[in-house]
Amino acid sequence: MVTETKAKIIYRELLKEDLVVIRLVPETGMPEYQTGQFLTIGLPIPAEKKIVRRAYSIASHAENRDYFEFVIRWVRKPLPGRVTTELFYSSVGDEVYLGDPSGTALQISDTLHNDEKDNRRVICVGGGTGLAPFIAFAKHFHDTNDKREVIVLHGASYVDELSYKRFLTDLELESEKRGKEEWNFRYRAAISRPKEFFNRSWNGHVGRVESFFKVDKKTGLSPIDEMAGEEITPENSIIYICGYQGTIDGVIDSTASRGFVTEHEKKSDGSFGIKFESYG
Repeated sequence: MVTETKAKIIYRELLKEDLVVIRLVPETGMPEYQTGQFLTIGLPIPAEKKIVRRAYSIASHAENRDYFEFVIRWVRKPLPGRVTTELFYSSVGDEVYLGDPSGTALQISDTLHNDEKDNRRVICVGGGTGLAPFIAFAKHFHDTNDKREVIVLHGASYVDELSYKRFLTDLELESEKRGKEEWNFRYRAAISRPKEFFNRSWNGHVGRVESFFKVDKKTGLSPIDEMAGEEITPENSIIYICGYQGTIDGVIDSTASRGFVTEHEKKSDGSFGIKFESYG
């Protein structure tokens, strides 16, 4: 039996024609949940005469008791998404159905396999709207005054799909101002279609987001190594990935030679260096 409650849309910001930020408040109040989880949103589909549900990663963090935030892409090919289409035609004040917070795939690891505190560098890799849980990560680490180094990598096809660019840039500027001993945060984005006219102003990293992990044969270092100031290893870094399976596979393949394994394929001592969630 599906457990769910009604929730009201209190905020809606259309970032582009197929990308929107939505905030929802459950009528029964905010439930307890963990940063990195997801929720199902249900809406009645008139043509089908039933409620259809779809899972969305939560972009807000567990310390926020005011609302749930989501960044949602309107998938229209090969067929329009049923729930996302209804959401894109929704307005502030409309009601939806929310399931219970679920999912442990991207739950933040605070302890190591030996129960010691996990102080490793946190590298978050988001492809498209796979950035959502890492917005929650960034807010959580910031608001809980966590001292771990945090790097957020975001990949998109076009510059206007870098949905939280200003927010993440501001967090990096705050890190520079306060000092890395107080708040150690960096953000980099990658554009996969740099030659298209709409991206003509882009002067940042070029390629898919997983290319941050590709080692240069001349230097023996990857772009993420250069950002970190050292070669990333399972001993000094943990990687979280959310996106299409190709992005996940690309990061796993590029880091395997360094000893990185996923949580699903732990080493004999129970250690691992990658957690991931695929949305397609």
